[in-house]
Amino acid sequence: MSAESSYLKSKDFYSPKKTEKETITEWYRLLVLGRMIDDRAPNYLKQALGWSYHAPCAGHDGIQLAIGQTFDRKTDHLFPYYRDMQTALSAGLTAEEIILNGLSKKTDLASGGRHMSNHFAKPEWNIHNVSSCTGNHTLHAVGVARAMKTYEHRGVSISSQGESSVSEGYCYEAINGASRERLPVIFVFQDNGYGISVPKCDQTANEFCADNFTGFLNLKIIHCDGKDLFDSMNAMRTAKEHVLEHQEPVIVHAHCVRIGSHSNSDKHELYRDEKEREEAKKQDPLPRFRKLLIENNVLTEKEMKELDEKCKAELMEAHKKAVAAPQPTAESIYDFVVPEPYVPQKYTDGTHSESGEPMKFIDALNQTLKEEFRQNPNTFIWGQDMANKDKGGIFNVSKGMQQEFGKQRVFNGPIAEDFILGTANGFSRFNKDIRVVVEGAEFADYFWPAMEQMVECSHDYWRSVGQFSPNVTVRLASGGYIGGGLYHSQNIEGTLTTLPGLRVVVPAFADDAAGLLRTAMRSEGCTVFLEPKALYNAKDAMTVVPENFEVPFGKARVRREGSDIVLITYGNTVHHCLKVAEQLASEASIEVLDLRSLNPLDGESIMNSVKKCNRALVVHEDKVFGGFGGEVVAFINENAFEWLDAPVRRVGSEFTPVGFNRILEKAVLPNEEKILKATKDLLSY
Repeated sequence: MSAESSYLKSKDFYSPKKTEKETITEWYRLLVLGRMIDDRAPNYLKQALGWSYHAPCAGHDGIQLAIGQTFDRKTDHLFPYYRDMQTALSAGLTAEEIILNGLSKKTDLASGGRHMSNHFAKPEWNIHNVSSCTGNHTLHAVGVARAMKTYEHRGVSISSQGESSVSEGYCYEAINGASRERLPVIFVFQDNGYGISVPKCDQTANEFCADNFTGFLNLKIIHCDGKDLFDSMNAMRTAKEHVLEHQEPVIVHAHCVRIGSHSNSDKHELYRDEKEREEAKKQDPLPRFRKLLIENNVLTEKEMKELDEKCKAELMEAHKKAVAAPQPTAESIYDFVVPEPYVPQKYTDGTHSESGEPMKFIDALNQTLKEEFRQNPNTFIWGQDMANKDKGGIFNVSKGMQQEFGKQRVFNGPIAEDFILGTANGFSRFNKDIRVVVEGAEFADYFWPAMEQMVECSHDYWRSVGQFSPNVTVRLASGGYIGGGLYHSQNIEGTLTTLPGLRVVVPAFADDAAGLLRTAMRSEGCTVFLEPKALYNAKDAMTVVPENFEVPFGKARVRREGSDIVLITYGNTVHHCLKVAEQLASEASIEVLDLRSLNPLDGESIMNSVKKCNRALVVHEDKVFGGFGGEVVAFINENAFEWLDAPVRRVGSEFTPVGFNRILEKAVLPNEEKILKATKDLLSY
């Protein structure tokens, strides 16, 4: 008896509600239907109907069918990649749902036409909409697996990708983190030998990329023939059983073949000779499976032909419905950009007049974090160097939290910024009540490795048509004035505010720090919370902090009333502006407007101040060139030009990095002297 026929006798593959023949017949139907859709997809582009991106799955049939059959929508989470069409079909998507995605229709389950075609998802079944940035969803799979372990949920997280995307750093970080934490993840590598046109020998020294991880503890590696349905099914079932029994991750390395080009934008004739292309066709899994079924008397030629005809009819019916489905409307681009935030109930304008003992900025943060952790047991925090014995972060903002809330809710992450943020994204996918706070980096300057994950967070809500929002607050210690130099003194809000879907706030006082943090932690969506670290213990930033103080997003605060000129500012420079206003009090009436929230921006308050004062100076710590102040100036020029008696000017950092020597730092950063001069010049214009 052949190895294949012995697999046919195995009861492990079959549902107790189905006979062996019924199960095998269903597998055959899925493979045939999948191949028909795969072959038909390029025609939609030729007919100008859609599917402008199509990565064929032919040659990956075995492993993809096995992934879908192993996935349980009630318990598991699946993160397919752009070639996983057969996986999606096997997991339960219909032909119509597949084609709706290919044609980017409004009723596409994954994104309503917002994401590129061939990115299949069904969020209600925990089949996740992943990015076209290959391999980064490994971090999200690890994050949701961490949540499974935290909440003692019995299931697995399945991440699927091509072998070449394993070269991405975040893939290594994901596997390192999963093995260290012993998380229930199956990483499937579908190895067809090429990363578009790049052969895998240019990717890694090992012939198989899974072998790069042989030294990792708590990690099982399984190799299988991804062209062979039964070998693939054995591998996936074994992997799932191992994960559930041993609570540790598994890599399934499936050896596949790419029969066609990488995608419809690729021509494999340019890098694969005719002999290689013909050899690939000979390895086609579908004819091999047909032959196997006949030889083992599972299905007859007639039965297979009847099934083929049924699949063809099913495909044509799906085609008709998908082609007739509505297109998304142009007006809909503004829907689901960012979730509606938590709306403060008491302090609706983010101000107060309460008395009491002033509190330090850093203590306000620490107190608010603890209060919100007590209020919501589904709140978590992690980051670098932030929870070890009596230490609570580089600046001790999280001091005492691990002692009170335990290591399951407050813990260290590895020195891998994209791992910290990417797993937060994944973790929040498990339950909408979850709120994650991360110290995204020890200093804001070190956050750049996580920018891919930041971009991912920014458009997850829009891309999924409101079906998923990463409920994450990203805390970053920002700015200079501490003698920190490079990587310890930069401002990054000018970059972050260019990303639609993010909220970006910068408090300058203890009360605003508490109020904005509370609102961020209670809101759905992603908020970047920039903390000017020079203010942590600064006396100037101390204020009374009312109990449960809340500050709404998009609401500026007038810190000093005036009528001759308004200094529009945020962060560290708020205090410089207040001191300048005091110095010039006998000469001019100067208003100081603290923006607090950069995105959303309080345009109404800016307009009111400009109309009242007729002169405006925008002051911020970041560089003038390319800094956020340019947006404020543009807003004023476009909306309040007729009220101006002088051009709007800016004060900020010089267009150089921040030096370490205090003399260099002073020369670069804005200060009272520079603001004073600019204010006088503008007043005398």
